Amino acid sequence: MAKSVLIGMIVFGCTFVGALSGMWLRAVLPAHHLGSDSKDTIKVGIGLIATMTALVLGLITASAKSSYDMVETELRNTAIDILTLDRLLAQYGPETREIRGNLQRSIAYRIDMIWPRNSSAPVQLDPSTSLAGMEALVERIRELTPHGSSQEAIHSRAVGLAESLLKARWIVIAEAQQPIPPPFLAVLLFWLTTTFTSFGLFSPKNFTVLTVLFVCSLSVSSALFLVLEMDTPFEGLLKIPPDSLRYAVAHINQ
Repeated sequence: MAKSVLIGMIVFGCTFVGALSGMWLRAVLPAHHLGSDSKDTIKVGIGLIATMTALVLGLITASAKSSYDMVETELRNTAIDILTLDRLLAQYGPETREIRGNLQRSIAYRIDMIWPRNSSAPVQLDPSTSLAGMEALVERIRELTPHGSSQEAIHSRAVGLAESLLKARWIVIAEAQQPIPPPFLAVLLFWLTTTFTSFGLFSPKNFTVLTVLFVCSLSVSSALFLVLEMDTPFEGLLKIPPDSLRYAVAHINQ
C-alpha cells in the first residue's frame, strides 16, 4: 500500500473517531462541564489549534507543490538539453553518429527505469543504475578531436552540456526524495484529531451531523493525501509524466 494512501486512511480514521469520541464525551460529562463558560473557553482554544493547523497544512502544501514544480521544470529543461546536445553532435560531423545512438539508448533505458511500462514493476530512482553508460558517453565526447575553430566551439559546448546533464540527474532525484518530515505529520494529525473531537463535543447525535463530520474527515484526509502524492513526483496518482523526455528520445539521431 502506498504511503500516501496509508497516511490518508490514518488521518480519516483518527479525525472521524475523534468526532465520535467527542459525541460520547458529550453524553457522559456532567452538564456543568459543557456550560456556556466552558464552551467559550474550549472554542477559543480550538480556534487557536485550528489556526496553527491551517498554517502548518499551508506550509506543507506549499513545500510539496514547490518541489513538484521544480522537478517537472528540471525534466523539461533536461529534455531540451538532450535535444540541444544531439543537434550539436550532429553539427559536429558524421563521426558522432554512434555517440548519438548511444545517447538515445541511454536516455530511453533511464525512462523505462523511472516510468516502467509495466505498472506493477518497481520504480528505480537511483541514477547510479545507468550512470556508467552516461559517463562513458561524456568521455566519448571529450575524446573527440576537433578540426578547425567551428568544431572546437561545438565540442566545447557539447562537453559542457553533457556534464550538466549528468549533474541534472542527481539534482532531480535529490529534490524528489525530500519527504515531508514525520514530526510535521504527527503534530498535524494530533491537532486535527483534537479539533474534530471538539466538533463532536458540541454536536447533537443525528444522521445529518454524522454525515457532515464524515464528509469533513474525508475532505481533510483527501487534502493531505494529495499533498503527499505531490511529495513523490515519480510515483502514485500525481506522478510527473515523461512526455517531454520521450519526445526528446524520439527525435535523437534524426
